[in-house]
Amino acid sequence: MARKRRTGRPWFRIAILFLIVLALIPVLEVVYVRFFNPPITTLMIFRRIEAMITRQYRGDIHYQWIPLAQVPDDFLDGAWQMEDSRFFSHDGFDWIEMEEAIQRAERKHRAIQGVSTISNQCARSLFLWEGRSWVRKGLEAYYTLLMEHLLTKQRILELYVNVVELGDGIYGIEEAAEHYYEVPAKRLTRAECAMLAAMLPFPRGWDPHNPSPRLRSRYIIVLRRMNAGGPIERKLRE
Repeated sequence: MARKRRTGRPWFRIAILFLIVLALIPVLEVVYVRFFNPPITTLMIFRRIEAMITRQYRGDIHYQWIPLAQVPDDFLDGAWQMEDSRFFSHDGFDWIEMEEAIQRAERKHRAIQGVSTISNQCARSLFLWEGRSWVRKGLEAYYTLLMEHLLTKQRILELYVNVVELGDGIYGIEEAAEHYYEVPAKRLTRAECAMLAAMLPFPRGWDPHNPSPRLRSRYIIVLRRMNAGGPIERKLRE
């Protein structure tokens, strides 16, 4: 009597294959931005859809790409000092800042804040959507790890300054310079660079021409840190 062949569990194999494909998609996306400048980002698409639904914002996409060499050092200094001062030494996650943020949260009995690195923000802007769900946070961590292993720090920084949101429908330092100051980024003054760097946490709610008290305060802090810290140009050459 012939023995029946075991068919196994095809659904299990399909599920495994599906998970492998899901894991590979982010890898391919990160490899793509290693060699090519992104024509659009997930955040831009999200903002467009959000504007169509809520009609609270314009939803336009204004975006120009410039090489890192054309980005003013003053803006790089400001963004680096304010957003992620350990960018060149960590692996995508600032564990020291995380520990300090946890201690601050425990002392003040509030949620943990201020632990997002430039790599985290870049991954979020390029590939993900807005939100605080654990799924999105997990994907952000995965993309961050991939970027740190597949891209140089210089490339991550170049991506960041070109896709970062700097106003309603304004993406990247070049577009922000032309929108707010009517000059290319390379002609921005030190004060203008500091103001744009100060806007990074709340770009759609702050206006550099009519700064709120909080934006003014951040602007002053940016200038102080820019003056106190070492120039980023040396870090870029290392």
